[in-house]
Amino acid sequence: MAAPLLRWGCPGRRWALVWIDRGSRLRSRTPTLPTTERTRGQSSGTQQPLHTAQKSRKGEHKWAAVVGLEIHAQISSNSKLFSGSQVCFAAPPNSSVSFFDASLPGTLPVLNRRCVEAAVMTGLALNCHINKKSLFDRKHYFYADLPAGYQITQQRLPIAANGSLTYGVCIGKKQSQMAKTVRIKQIQLEQDSGKSLHDDLRSQTLIDLNRAGVGLLEVVLEPDLCCGEEAATAVRELQLILQALGTSQANMAEGQLRVDANISVHHPGETLGVRTEVKNLNSIRFLAKAIDYEIQRQINELENGGEILNETRSFDSKLGCTVPMRDKEGKQDYRFMPEPNLPPLVLYNSTSLPAHADIQQVVNIDQIRDMLPELPSTTRERLIQKYGILPEHSFTLLNEVGLLEFFENVIKETRAEPKKVTNWVLNNFLGYLKQQHLAVSESPVTPSALAELLNLLDSKTISSSAAKQVFEELWKGEGKTPAQIVSEQELELMQDQEALEQLCHAAMEGHPQVVIDVKEGNPKAINKLIGLVRKASLSRADPVLIKKILEKKLSS
Repeated sequence: MAAPLLRWGCPGRRWALVWIDRGSRLRSRTPTLPTTERTRGQSSGTQQPLHTAQKSRKGEHKWAAVVGLEIHAQISSNSKLFSGSQVCFAAPPNSSVSFFDASLPGTLPVLNRRCVEAAVMTGLALNCHINKKSLFDRKHYFYADLPAGYQITQQRLPIAANGSLTYGVCIGKKQSQMAKTVRIKQIQLEQDSGKSLHDDLRSQTLIDLNRAGVGLLEVVLEPDLCCGEEAATAVRELQLILQALGTSQANMAEGQLRVDANISVHHPGETLGVRTEVKNLNSIRFLAKAIDYEIQRQINELENGGEILNETRSFDSKLGCTVPMRDKEGKQDYRFMPEPNLPPLVLYNSTSLPAHADIQQVVNIDQIRDMLPELPSTTRERLIQKYGILPEHSFTLLNEVGLLEFFENVIKETRAEPKKVTNWVLNNFLGYLKQQHLAVSESPVTPSALAELLNLLDSKTISSSAAKQVFEELWKGEGKTPAQIVSEQELELMQDQEALEQLCHAAMEGHPQVVIDVKEGNPKAINKLIGLVRKASLSRADPVLIKKILEKKLSS
């Protein structure tokens, strides 16, 4: 069968299984790797634990938690998946709805080429096998915000499958990074639904169909996770990859990245437990909290003689707990069937591309592979190799939106060593941002200003303590340059050798006992003299130079 017609639409904590002691919170330990088989009849998209162990105290039960994720990412495209309606966040209600989106009789879907290319690019970046032939299905369920009564998705034969996502988790007190991998079952194209707006005052539910038909990438992760922290780290890494590719803006605040978590607990060596699904988690912080709460809730329920229901739950962020939504619908209730209005989606590579094919109507996998940008893992390796920074610092630079660009702009304009730049960006600059709850883009200190400050510090024009004073002044956003602040506040280091020698002489004369201590072999006593000289110079004396002068005088 011929490929479907394509339409243009430009884009606009440790790991493994965690044992949980009775009455305690989640705990993790370094992994060991025994083997456990998946329970017969359980789908790969639901439960398969990773394996490790923690010593339990005598008389205590051990529990294993198993977590799988379904992640829905809105594709960056100007138009919807099967219609020409514009995709625009916060548009007036029902202002971007085509006849097809409203499911009027006689309307037919036309596949958006941009969405197909985005799915292929994401699959390649996540090490997936790209299926040259994929199929569309109808998934039937009945909500007011789904006008057709079904969703077009790819249940049977998705566009990509069998991939992997590698991410870093923090280990130990030093927060060193360890690489971990979660398997990806499949990536599929599907439509988003509309939005239900509940008006409690009028006891009404209003429907906005602007979102109906927007293209989604559903990324199904195998249940290789064990706690909220792991799940949050994996989702954050996927978010960075999608943003680097440009396939999704993945802005969780705007609903462009939503996560459903499947969670169960069981005793090691026993049949996997009944799972619950926590729906529509739209914050990485809430994702971690919801999973950890649900794990502990299930443990408490089972230890008190209760049973876990196969149900859908939601997370109440105000109360910090999950609450029931509805009984879990079985797969047979969705009544999957082939989508009759869409033929199979056929993709090509360079060798299988027909000689006289219309390039507007085909998607070339190899061509998209050649367009892949630098991915976050590669960026981290480059930062470590090029600048000699620690792996954990490379993670921080990428995890904070805009921080890597800020860092590299500072590097371009300063003579200071990369390690010193890293220290200032991650400790001083980022610390001020977090203290005042600002994004990098909202910072009053520009990369050029910080670079100039570091140049002054590197040339020993000012001391480290003076540099911090200058940074505080820069943060006020008064438009002054570091050089102007240094000049106005007279923060330059003293360059007059004779004046420094006089200050050192005065300190020695005024504190003879400290001088005696130094001469009797107490090396730390000289630090007191250095402090006295710096105090007398209003912190304008270079401590290294002071120490040299004092050592010379004390040895004479």
